[in-house]
Amino acid sequence: MLGNFSYHTPTKLYFGAGSVDGLEEELSRYGKNVVLIYGGGSIKKNGIYDSVIERLEKSGKAVAEISGVMPNPTKDKLYEGLETARAHQADLLLAVGGGSVCDYAKALSVSVHCGEDPWEKYYVRFEEPDVPVVPVGCVLTMVGTGSEMNAGAVMTDTEHRQKLCHVFASSDVMPKFTVLDPTYTLTLPRYQMVSGIYDIFNHICEQYFSGTDDNTSDYISEGLMRSVIHSSRIAVADPQDYEARSNLMWTATWALNTLISRGKSGDWSVHMLGHAVGGYTGATHGMALAAVSLAYYRHILPYGLEKFKRFAVNVWDVDPAGKTEEQTALAGLSAMEHWMREIGVVMHLTDLGVTGEMLEGIADVAVPTPGGYKTLSRDEIITVLRESL
Repeated sequence: MLGNFSYHTPTKLYFGAGSVDGLEEELSRYGKNVVLIYGGGSIKKNGIYDSVIERLEKSGKAVAEISGVMPNPTKDKLYEGLETARAHQADLLLAVGGGSVCDYAKALSVSVHCGEDPWEKYYVRFEEPDVPVVPVGCVLTMVGTGSEMNAGAVMTDTEHRQKLCHVFASSDVMPKFTVLDPTYTLTLPRYQMVSGIYDIFNHICEQYFSGTDDNTSDYISEGLMRSVIHSSRIAVADPQDYEARSNLMWTATWALNTLISRGKSGDWSVHMLGHAVGGYTGATHGMALAAVSLAYYRHILPYGLEKFKRFAVNVWDVDPAGKTEEQTALAGLSAMEHWMREIGVVMHLTDLGVTGEMLEGIADVAVPTPGGYKTLSRDEIITVLRESL
């Protein structure tokens, strides 16, 4: 490993069936006023809401609620939540849901005491918080984003069709604790489960496809990718398989808690493209990533040929005998494509409602990211999008 780095995570994890009991210990560490944040109400149907409320009441908390957090949380929803959190003088923000709910809670955490427009400060100028950050805790119900153990918060400006991510530098923004109970994910619709699976896989790819040194992080990434592939096949065949779903949940957390990014750069171009598509269409995040991935990787393969060959051999078990480096690398992407079709992700942007007429507009809100094997020009962005239709 050639890079210098620091690594710190303040997030305490409670993992396994019944791990919601860890809430009682954690709630005792914070003040009386808790803001409970959740999405469209599924947690009230599956009993998770009642389980959390029971523990909040047992801990003597005064609870205010922010419901209706959407899959791509908007700045308008952020402003709405600010009124609730400020009026309640929140001591803790408790997110119960998937990655979008966790992201929303983190965006709210840096905004409660912010004296200016938080969207302008954090998502236009990308500044860091210079005010106290309200602590966040998470009870995860959908896996994929890794938001339960990082300092990233994705928000959307629907007016300008911009979906932006701010990964805050301060570990204060990271959740203080997260409950990871795999049984909470068993009621997810198949589409959401598969979308989350691909999100996990692509998080690893974004950090893997960069650098040329012999980096321990890449070896960890290969193991995580193989785990996702193995467990995804079991989960798709039997969504109620606890072991497969628990492995996916654990892998999702480690895929994006900064561990495998240490000592190297990252790419994040697939996310740049996926966010642009999501901001423009509202598409489910993991599916937007899936739709643009293969075209992007085939485009940059010549610039990172050695790593793509390694990916083919070490992740997909491609036999390089009798093949050129390029043939081996392409065989790896073909194996990846076969797996994507096998688990049922979206393979084309047209399946997400994208038309050729939209490509210029999507490219306008796509922000090229350095760090990978090539930084795309605007013309290349349009080329990759067109090849993804």
